[in-house]
Amino acid sequence: MKACRTIAAGLALRSRNLAQRARQRAIVRQMSSGPVLALRDVTVRRRGVAVLRDVSLEVAPGTLHALVGPNGSGKSTLFGVVLGAVDFTGSAELRVASGARAVGYVPQALGDVEKLPLTVAELLALQRQRWPVCLGVRASTRSQVARALERVGLAGFGGRRIDRLSGGERQRVLWANAIDPAPALLLLDEPMTALDAASRARLEALIQEVRAAGAAVLMASHDAEQVARLADSVTRLGPSLAGPASEVA
Repeated sequence: MKACRTIAAGLALRSRNLAQRARQRAIVRQMSSGPVLALRDVTVRRRGVAVLRDVSLEVAPGTLHALVGPNGSGKSTLFGVVLGAVDFTGSAELRVASGARAVGYVPQALGDVEKLPLTVAELLALQRQRWPVCLGVRASTRSQVARALERVGLAGFGGRRIDRLSGGERQRVLWANAIDPAPALLLLDEPMTALDAASRARLEALIQEVRAAGAAVLMASHDAEQVARLADSVTRLGPSLAGPASEVA
């Protein structure tokens, strides 16, 4: 029980710290008009080398902006900028209506979290209740979790252990966490990894549903056909020596 409480507290604290850093490093404004996300001349350097250089883009409500480029071109780093996890120069502005959830994020993988002895419901409850999950998931939270899981095709998975799910199932748990409650900005970092064709189709439909509700979507993808189907605009990232990112309407 003590170990479980420590794990839960650590995960919740990490989530809160990430949100605080996002607000410190990016300007979050309570606004209902204009682009949800605006980046201006964003540059990230590591040991003096530019990982990203002079990236500028905007993502309007109800639109999807795709990030494309080879591995190592800085797509995940740019998500880190938006989330407040990466130091940068330039400006990043997130415009959110009063009382709205700012960001939902689907990373490429759960990372070390997938090794923890938590159920799906406990993991999703960490950001949905203040009551420690080791003392139980509240009934109201279970209802929220069940709704989110049903939307991604995982109805009835709340009691399953995270470390016993397939890669595709874990990926869909990340989707459930990101889209419910609805965010103003949905960040998708290679969101279809390890998914079969049916799951891909279901989640592409979910992207359209989220957009229709007014969310802005920033998605990194290597799938050119998927980008052509879904994206309203594209930013192509490349090696730092190639110069600034290019934006394609």
